[in-house]
Amino acid sequence: MRPARALPAGISALGCSLLGLSLLGATGCVGEAEPPREPTVTGGDAEPDAAAEPDVDTSPEREDWQLVWSDEFDGAADTPPDPTKWVHDIGGHGWGNAQLEFDTDRVANAAHDGAGHLVITARREPFGGRDYTSARIKTDGTFARAYGRFEARLRQPEGPGMWPAFWLLGADFGTVGWPECGEIDIMEFRGQQTRQSTGAIHGPGYSAGESIHGAHFSATPLSDGFHVYAVEWHPDRIDWFVDETLFHSVTPDDLPPGARWVYDHPFFIILNLAVGGTFVGPPDATTVFPQQMHVDYVRVYAAAEDMP
Repeated sequence: MRPARALPAGISALGCSLLGLSLLGATGCVGEAEPPREPTVTGGDAEPDAAAEPDVDTSPEREDWQLVWSDEFDGAADTPPDPTKWVHDIGGHGWGNAQLEFDTDRVANAAHDGAGHLVITARREPFGGRDYTSARIKTDGTFARAYGRFEARLRQPEGPGMWPAFWLLGADFGTVGWPECGEIDIMEFRGQQTRQSTGAIHGPGYSAGESIHGAHFSATPLSDGFHVYAVEWHPDRIDWFVDETLFHSVTPDDLPPGARWVYDHPFFIILNLAVGGTFVGPPDATTVFPQQMHVDYVRVYAAAEDMP
């Protein structure tokens, strides 16, 4: 998603997530609205030509990585996300993407289930001038890192208008803005396209509808169970995975002429479940509420050679 990219469930312009800026609630875009988010993949669930898929299908062996940060979401039922790790973005201004929900810090919208998951819940209810509520949480101010493997095990919601995202935003967002800070969308999902997950980068000269993106296509609905969504981020390459299958890679050589590679500094993590917006369109009569994104864990690994 984009801050104010793509923040978001947030692929084109996820919502802004700057801690303490009042315009965007708990984080903001220093007085400006989020940049609009455009669909990164416009097709349906049909699989693309296999020739377009990367020719490598697994990540390096797990022993090549060492865990440096995680949240296993083992809190008691009906307790909020760990405040030493996560802060909330609060607001209902659309986050630059015409989203329809008001994001709150209530346990009704983000809470542990007591069974090892964090559940982000979108509800149809009037709140703050909006017809829906949900939640958006981030590690801005608590954790940020450059390079490594960032992964989450997630179960997606489903239904038109549901837009979950797992993404990274440059920690210098507050000083340089978006898209100069860079954005890495690890996972974005349309509830009406349950067999497709997308990943993208947004930076100066290739943001919003011009993001550099790819899609993973599944034989079965991704909303039917948990799946692991990850990026492996190196100084000169970013790789995207679903369940250890590589589906997208980007290097500086893939940028448009004159564009800059801005993935050389710490980024923080964002999880959210948007309702409606430019990426998915609004819910319709078939969309059942409440909708939930279940998060089993979020883990960050460093390459062994980067450890002290």
